[in-house]
Formats: sequence, C-alpha cells, structure tokens
Amino acid sequence: MSNKPLIGMNADYRAAARSMPAYSYIAAGYFQSITAAGGIPVVLPPMDDPDAISQVLDQLNGFVMIGGADLDPRNDGFMLHPSVRPLDPVRETSDRLLMADIAERRMPVLGIGTGMQLLNVQQGGNLFLHIKEDLPNAVPHHDPQDANHRHTLDVESDSLIGRVYGDGEIRVSSRHHMAIDEVAPGFRVTAKCPDGVIEAIESEMMDWFAVGTQFHPECGAASALDIRIFEEFVDGVSQRIDQDLRLVA
Repeated sequence: MSNKPLIGMNADYRAAARSMPAYSYIAAGYFQSITAAGGIPVVLPPMDDPDAISQVLDQLNGFVMIGGADLDPRNDGFMLHPSVRPLDPVRETSDRLLMADIAERRMPVLGIGTGMQLLNVQQGGNLFLHIKEDLPNAVPHHDPQDANHRHTLDVESDSLIGRVYGDGEIRVSSRHHMAIDEVAPGFRVTAKCPDGVIEAIESEMMDWFAVGTQFHPECGAASALDIRIFEEFVDGVSQRIDQDLRLVA
C-alpha cells in the first residue's frame, strides 16, 4: 500500500481578549475532508519565521489554504474599505509567507475562500473589495442569517471543477463579500456564478497543480459532489509524488 500524502493546512488565529488567551484553530470540515479523500492533514499554526515554514513544507506533499476573514488590502497597496474585516495580522503574515514559499517550490495547493484570494493576489492578480459596490448587479454572495447560503455555478467542462460537477445545475455554499477582479497570470477561470463573479481558478502552468475555489466545499452544507474537490486534489498530489519518484529512479 502506498503512503498517503501529507497535506498541510494553515490555521486561523484569535488574539487574547480580556480573560481569554490567544489561540489558533481550524474548522473541522477542512481536515475531515482531506482525511476522507485519502490524505493525512497536518495543521500548521501561524508562524513568522520563513526558515521554519520552509522546513515544515519540506516534509509535506501538498497544502490547503483555508478560508477566513478578509485580506488587508493595505498589504497590496490599496485603501482599507469600510466593509473589510481583516484577518488578524499574526495569521495574515504567516499566510503570505506560506503562499510565497508554496508558489516558489510549486507545491500542489488548494485555496478556499480567502485562500483562493491570496493565491490570486500573491501571483499578481487583484480583488474587488466589496461586491455590492463593485458589482451592484451581482446576486447575494453572503447571507448573515444563513451560514450555508448557496448559489448556482457555471463551470468550464475541461477543468478539475468540470470533472467534479459535470453537466446540470450546480449549487455551492457561498459566504464572501470580496472577489477576484483581475485573474493572476498563469491562471484561468474555471467556474463563475451566473452574475459573473469568479468562483474558481486553476493554474495553466505545466509545473504547478494549483486550484482555488471561492465557495466552500468543506462546509456543513457541502454535497457529495463538493467533497470530490478534495478527492481530485489528493489524487493530483499523489500523482505528483509518483512522477517525482519516477524522475529520481
């Protein structure tokens, strides 16, 4: 039996407040989905040491960048919009160091929500900061009263997302007010909401297996089809391991 791939994933961070200590955490859906797909999840707390991050990534086969609060647009040269609720700086610093190293070594990566947005920004794309203002004709992509809010999706058939969902009407769980504006060089859009909001991107680079979903296939309202995104990712990581082994042999 071949070894299961080690899939890293970042964790969120909440600063100390009153009688509560600082702590790091991750929604169970992320690591449960990787486990169900045949991988071994390895959760990384936020770190600000590039050498330590590199040492950890040396031991991993792939990475999932999880969702969360908003990227701080000031880190990319933009003004802070009133609607933006930034990630804690401890997490954002760590996430950006992680993504830079992952990109440099072309490690397979699946970015979800904020993770997809960071993948796009780190590679040279940019973001709409508030869909209601930037795309006023868009359908709702976030419902404060329904954490499992869903909307329809149009997918490109010749893509990982297309393999997962096939033909027919698709509905996915969505909870975001920021979205991709310009897509990073080397990536293409593989799924959109019918209103035009980008919901998935995939690398076109031969040497990098990288996928991003704005929607949340790990959430409690996920369907069996949604979970197949993790299966496709873990399978792709396993294929990358096999290719590397053949090159060494």
